[in-house]
Amino acid sequence: MQAQMLKAQDELANKTVEATSGGGAVRVVVSGGLVVKEIKIDREAVDPEDVEMLEDLVLSAVNEGIKKAQEMTATEMSKITGGLGLPGFGDIL
Repeated sequence: MQAQMLKAQDELANKTVEATSGGGAVRVVVSGGLVVKEIKIDREAVDPEDVEMLEDLVLSAVNEGIKKAQEMTATEMSKITGGLGLPGFGDIL
């Protein structure tokens, strides 16, 4: 099982999830290893008079991306562990 888990962790590091905020104005891509791989911001979301709104949109999209990546990791690991609730994997969410 340990070899399967290591293999799954390696595969998850290469898988990504996408999250958006502001109706798609901000898009982030996060790996299964919880690394933010990409951030795209629509030009129309950039308002020099309201930087705080853009900051909030980026923060929201990044947090949603991390949440989705954690869920993906938990789902993949539970396939291997069969829901054993091993330490470090059950409390990812």
